[in-house]
Amino acid sequence: MADALVSVVLERLASIGLQVAENGVRLVVGVNEEVEKLSSTFQTIQAVLVDAEKRQVKEQAVKVWLDKLQNVAYDIQDVLDEWNTAILKSQIDTDVRPSSPFRRLRVSWTELSSISIPRLILRQDIAVKIKELTERLEAIAKEKDDYAFFVNHTRNYDVEPERPKTTYFIDVSEIHGREDDKNTIISMLLSENSSGTKGIPIISIVGMGGIGKTTLAQMVYNLSELKACFQKKVWVCVSDPFDEMRIAKAILETLTDVPCSFSELNTVLEKIHESIVGKRFLLVLDDVWTEDERKWQSLKCCLNSGAQGSKILVTTRKENVAVVMGSTKLFHLGRLTEEECWSLFSHIAFSLRCDRERENLADIGKKIADKCMGLPLAAKTLGGLLRFKRSREQWQRILDSQMWELDEAENGFFSPLLLSYYDLPSPLRQCFSYCAIFPKDHKIEKDYLIKSWMAQGFLGETEGNNMEIVGEEYFDNLAMRSFFQEFEKDEIDGSIIRCKIHDIVLEFAQFLRKAECFIASCFGYEKQRAACFGKNIRHLTLTLDDEHVGIPGHVYNMTKLRSLLVESSHSDRSSLNASLRTLFGQFTCLRMLDLSNNRFQWQSSIKELPYEIGRLIHLRYLNLEGNKRLENLPGTLCDLCNLQTLNIRLCSSLIRLPDGIGRLINLRHLQNAETYGLQYMASGIQRLTGLQTLEEFVVGSVDIEDMSCSLGALGGLANLRGNLKIIGLGSVKRSIERTEARRLRNLRWKGAEEARFSSISMGLVNESRQKEAEEAGLRNKSGLRNLTLSFNSNSKDTIKDEKLVLEALQPPPYLEYLNINRINGPTIFPSWMVSLTMLKKVILWACFNWETLPPMGKLPFLEHLEIWEMKKVKKVGQEFVGTGQEGQASSSSFASVNNNIAFPNLKHLKFQFMEEWEEWEYENLLAIMPCLCSLNINSCRKLKSLPHHLLQTTTLQVLDIFDCPILKECFLRNGRGEDWPYIFHIPTIIIDGENVQKDGH
Repeated sequence: MADALVSVVLERLASIGLQVAENGVRLVVGVNEEVEKLSSTFQTIQAVLVDAEKRQVKEQAVKVWLDKLQNVAYDIQDVLDEWNTAILKSQIDTDVRPSSPFRRLRVSWTELSSISIPRLILRQDIAVKIKELTERLEAIAKEKDDYAFFVNHTRNYDVEPERPKTTYFIDVSEIHGREDDKNTIISMLLSENSSGTKGIPIISIVGMGGIGKTTLAQMVYNLSELKACFQKKVWVCVSDPFDEMRIAKAILETLTDVPCSFSELNTVLEKIHESIVGKRFLLVLDDVWTEDERKWQSLKCCLNSGAQGSKILVTTRKENVAVVMGSTKLFHLGRLTEEECWSLFSHIAFSLRCDRERENLADIGKKIADKCMGLPLAAKTLGGLLRFKRSREQWQRILDSQMWELDEAENGFFSPLLLSYYDLPSPLRQCFSYCAIFPKDHKIEKDYLIKSWMAQGFLGETEGNNMEIVGEEYFDNLAMRSFFQEFEKDEIDGSIIRCKIHDIVLEFAQFLRKAECFIASCFGYEKQRAACFGKNIRHLTLTLDDEHVGIPGHVYNMTKLRSLLVESSHSDRSSLNASLRTLFGQFTCLRMLDLSNNRFQWQSSIKELPYEIGRLIHLRYLNLEGNKRLENLPGTLCDLCNLQTLNIRLCSSLIRLPDGIGRLINLRHLQNAETYGLQYMASGIQRLTGLQTLEEFVVGSVDIEDMSCSLGALGGLANLRGNLKIIGLGSVKRSIERTEARRLRNLRWKGAEEARFSSISMGLVNESRQKEAEEAGLRNKSGLRNLTLSFNSNSKDTIKDEKLVLEALQPPPYLEYLNINRINGPTIFPSWMVSLTMLKKVILWACFNWETLPPMGKLPFLEHLEIWEMKKVKKVGQEFVGTGQEGQASSSSFASVNNNIAFPNLKHLKFQFMEEWEEWEYENLLAIMPCLCSLNINSCRKLKSLPHHLLQTTTLQVLDIFDCPILKECFLRNGRGEDWPYIFHIPTIIIDGENVQKDGH
């Protein structure tokens, strides 16, 4: 970790030295020499860091020495960043632009001579800071000689990690052994309650961290045989602290399938009581820590209304917790047997290896598996490590490592984790250990984590998309080594969206970062040692409770914070609002600031962002998501020229972006989805040529000269990727018409001549609309994967104009998701739609004048299709499939699609609110929708029937029909509906909300 930080500082120092050498500019008298001295000293120290980082685990003195080194390295990095920021601001002020849109703005020193170097950049105070830091570093360098470190001359240990060879992730939930344990727990759950037992029986699984308590509970919870025994099943991850309100809400939401909006605990408990009266339920409370019986008592009493046979299953590390909760039975979970541990270890370590390799490594592997002490998490972690080691020598080195001799927490359990940790390249080590900022059981957003790494400088400061790509590779590498688990994936492309970290692995990360990373909860805040809030804490996660809704006073001592995440369990953030001005004044070293409102409630939103935010000159990542009362962003926000990511998602009251947004020249990600109040895009956004994420672009519907930019401004944002939603496309016409009307008024022509010119002019306006849409250049933005085109049309006279605009907005060929909505025209679909052969999901709604549906059957990879509110469509037939009148494929069909198979990969199809739709039929097709799993028809009141051959598809699992009276009559049970024989084989049939069972109920 220290090694990675030192490497970053050396790179920055080298870049300064190179600039000075090339341009022959003296910085400040003596500063050049100080910079060279810093570089030399760091290089000398760097040669011993491999040995120092390994010895720090067992030698406290070495740990103290490394902490000193890291603190100096952080301070030097801040001074260099301050220096570069001053240069950057000077360049912005003089409007000096780089030739490459991706190059991080760094000005040559020759150029700086023309922008008042002494006044703006090379101030004496920076020179003083550098001299002071040089002296501190030299003292640390002298101390290193006291420890007789091994000197590494090769630096070959610090190579960049290889790209993952495959996208395959180990399924860490795959279980080896535990059959006897599973059967014992099942027996306990299904046993009758003894007559003398009061309340619901509580069974507790007790065991050390990493032993597999949660896995065992999951095995049992998901068994199909329990479904018949319990009418209701609820799983809640409790973790620490024991938050009664959160747990109660989680239980109620599972019982009712409705989000809980109650704010009083008593109300929630009453609803839980009502939901389980007379019902047999199973409640799993996973990972319980509290030994305070009072926190559990109210919830426990409310659960007593369940029927005889109900059970509560608890998992905990502490037997005291099980006793406090009133457990009627304790089950102490033991370690895996040698055979089970070897089975789990070898399954991961030997994944994708040939038999010869297995035989060659098996003897060493068994010895390493024995050292895992029967701990499943240790076996998984080491298996993930050795999966990438090919030779016997590499395996032997792991077996012989001194890390096995450690006696850290939980009987040396950190030993196998340290082996995996030190096998990582230093950039990956700091990325993993940074995860110490997250609380237990936190769902980590992959995108959030990568952008946080980027803000801290862990991914370098490279050109183009490289930082994000490197971050993806780092994440995949850590995931494949089993540092992450419980992955949630995107339904369209299967990419990982979020994950969790096992409690033990998280504790290990916090062990590594204990000198600089702190998670503080204001639950019992005053009991925490004030010493923990030291000036050298760099990363803080702060949870505010009902009594402490502002920033506690001790926190302001942490003036060197680089990351601050503020979470609030309270609905009123007024005190936090008042704290922000002081916060921005004190924490000027921040690189990542998270003030998001994860409760998404109006009352818990920040109202105003103080102008002092402009003092956070190092800030790279600002997260304001969910602050629904935030109406404006201060202009000083645009002084944050290092800002890379601005997240304003769900800031629904935000009216506009700051006028100076074009000054944020290093902004790469503007996450602005669901900013419903935004009326236009501020002029200057087209200057953000490095922008990769722009989730919503609003075409202004009001006439605000020189404040809003046109749709054509998108043309300059060539590097956009991911998701883009364009809102208000119907306003393209109005904005151009206003410009033309102003021109006519200025000419002041009269009579027939004016009318003739106006007619010609309106023709030119039509051309301008099309040209503006073409200038957006969507087809050239190859990184876009999801595109929404929303017209918001209200008038009928836009039909012709919208046809031109829609046709000109041709997306890139690799698009995977397309949504077109709220359009009055044209009367037919755009010609480019059928050429998007990579589409997986399409939603078309409120295309009011479309009389036919596009030939979607030609799209070879389409899996999900929704069509809503096509008010003029009366018949769906061959045109939808994409064939001609003779049933043959049209000439534009793609070779990848069988001419006789339509919708070859479609799995989910939904039609809704099709007011005039009457007929749906096809002819002369060998197969249609052979993979269809679900068919949903909603509020299509004139539809007479569904294609019989479609209903007979063997893959169809769900047929859901609502508010379709004619169809309902066709599908009456027991032979009373003429089409019942065509659907009776479908496992799930839902008609008007009623689940129709085959047995007649």
